[in-house]
Amino acid sequence: MAENKNLVLNNENQEVQGDIVVAPEVLEVIVGIAASKVKGVYTMRGNLASNVTELFGGSVHDKGVTLRNENGNIMIDLYCYLNYGVSVPKVAIDMQEKVKQQVLYMTDLELSEVNVHVVGIIPEKTILPDLDELFGSEDEEE
Repeated sequence: MAENKNLVLNNENQEVQGDIVVAPEVLEVIVGIAASKVKGVYTMRGNLASNVTELFGGSVHDKGVTLRNENGNIMIDLYCYLNYGVSVPKVAIDMQEKVKQQVLYMTDLELSEVNVHVVGIIPEKTILPDLDELFGSEDEEE
C-alpha cells in the first residue's frame, strides 16, 4: 500500500469543520516559482524530462525542488544555477526568505529548513567580434 504523503493543514481558528489537505506536488510548484523569481537566479536545475517538456514549449515549475517531510518537519532542497557576478550568499538568503514567505502565505505551513544548492554559475553571453572589423576586409587592402 502506498504511503500517504499529503500534508494536512491545521484549521483550528476556523468555524467550519473539516480537513485541508495539500499534496506535496503543490508545495513543490509554489517553491519552484518563488525560488526562480529571485533576482540573480538564472534557472533551477532540471532533469531530462523537464528539459524535453520545456523544449516543446511547456513549463515545469517544480524542477530543482526536493521536498522531505520527516516527523512533521518540512524540509526543502533547492538546486539552482545563478548568474555570474551575483553575491551567492545574498541570493541564497533571498531564496530562503522568499520561499518561506510564499509557502507560509499560501498554505499556512512553516518550513523547518530551506537548503540552497548552487549547482553552477552561468556567465554572461559575450558577443563574438566581427572578423571583418578585426582584420579588415580584403577590399581595404587593395
